[in-house]
Amino acid sequence: MKPKYNSEPIIKVEKATKVYGGNYAIKDVDFDLYEGEVHALAGENGAGKSTLVKALAGAIELTSGHVFLDGKEVSFKIPNEALKAGITMVYQETSLVPAMSAAQNIYLGKEKFLMRMREINIGARQILQSVNFEVDATIPISRLGAAQKQMVEIARAVYYNSKIIIFDEPTATLTPEEKGHFFDLIRALTKSGVSVIYISHALEESLEIADRITVLRDGLRMLTDKAESLTREDLIRNMVGRDLSQTHYVRMEHVQKKDVKKKKVLRVENITMGNIVKNMTFSLYEGEITGMAGLVGSGRTETAKIICGALKRNYFHGGMIYLNDRPIRYRVPKQAIRDGIVYLTEDRKAEGFFETMDTPDNIYNGWLATIFGRRFFLSQSECNEIGKNWIESLNIKGTEKKAKMNELSGGNQQKVVIAKSLVQKPRVAIFDEPTRGVDVGAVQEIHRYIRSLADEGVAILLISSYLPEVMSLSDRILVVRSGRVMEEFSPEEATEEKIMFAAVH
Repeated sequence: MKPKYNSEPIIKVEKATKVYGGNYAIKDVDFDLYEGEVHALAGENGAGKSTLVKALAGAIELTSGHVFLDGKEVSFKIPNEALKAGITMVYQETSLVPAMSAAQNIYLGKEKFLMRMREINIGARQILQSVNFEVDATIPISRLGAAQKQMVEIARAVYYNSKIIIFDEPTATLTPEEKGHFFDLIRALTKSGVSVIYISHALEESLEIADRITVLRDGLRMLTDKAESLTREDLIRNMVGRDLSQTHYVRMEHVQKKDVKKKKVLRVENITMGNIVKNMTFSLYEGEITGMAGLVGSGRTETAKIICGALKRNYFHGGMIYLNDRPIRYRVPKQAIRDGIVYLTEDRKAEGFFETMDTPDNIYNGWLATIFGRRFFLSQSECNEIGKNWIESLNIKGTEKKAKMNELSGGNQQKVVIAKSLVQKPRVAIFDEPTRGVDVGAVQEIHRYIRSLADEGVAILLISSYLPEVMSLSDRILVVRSGRVMEEFSPEEATEEKIMFAAVH
């Protein structure tokens, strides 16, 4: 069904304002949503998108302003009140219970008084199958990857039968095929009368799926218009206040370099871990970016974690890893860090930072893990100095008042994770989905930093589900399927079609 613009909106926001420590997160923002409509929110990190939708979902309270649901003013104190009113939010950082299974998380909050585990598992499988997501409903959330956790979040929102669903970066970890299934799901939901608020830094997605788009900048509403009347350039201009013509992914200069003999820094030979990683073999070279593409569950992240000691390969017939021709097998990541290997996790909330600490403290903790950072007494002045340098280097915003990590936008959190790892001065850096949930401006900054690291001689492994990112940054592209490298492409011969074919067939 089409949005009923001639009727009253299902939800209406007037003069919404939220203040943190004297700073406006959003100010006097107006917003509305109609039945059966997809209304997208666009804006840079820190523009106020998440603040606005968290107020609608009951996660935070507005400082001032009014919210009307079906014509009646509401003020949700806790998320459960919004949930009972028919508003469900799928967060950018998952809100699942790690110790529970996927099935238990889907039913959590709407359980029947008496339910058998078998009944829960069967019901969850049916829900997951209905949205074309391949997730084992009986596996604990702690054992799922970031993409599979996102699938469980989406399935839970569908199970709740809400009349308003808010999606905050729902496709950041999904493959193109899974993204297609998800868009089909949104279209089916809106045809049944469900209204959707959609947040994504992939502007093409908003233009494709949304009926209307609202752009926020620095907490203010800059634009609301029909998606069919807008272009990507229109959105960027209103997001950043200027043209950003270089935001398209293009081949980088260092990729063009040819016939340069580079030193082999890390060599992975036939490493195996259960049924997930099977005879994985590849090498990383000094000053080179090696891209790794593949579908969710192909073993890319597990391989990275084996290298840095976060996961253990098979003790017998588990293969070998060599750092500068020296065999290594780390028991804990601390050993890898002291050998110059760092891993930037794909799941920043669960594994990337201490959310109740501020930015300098998080970065300083990364420094303390190195040989250079060994200290008997901690120095607050040293912490502040190191933090200040990285805040300026990566243009991390929102830290003027020593804000806690959970008060920063997703893009700025990601920059802190990068700073916390790179302060360790690595020789080998593994980036796992480095620009997930990051706006177009911040993507450029992160890409520039990755390139500068390669220019300084760091060997880089870039794992990304977004093929334009892999193709634009990489000197070599490895395609992983079923736990092993199946194909290797040069930047010149690689195309999205070739990479996807190798990843699937």
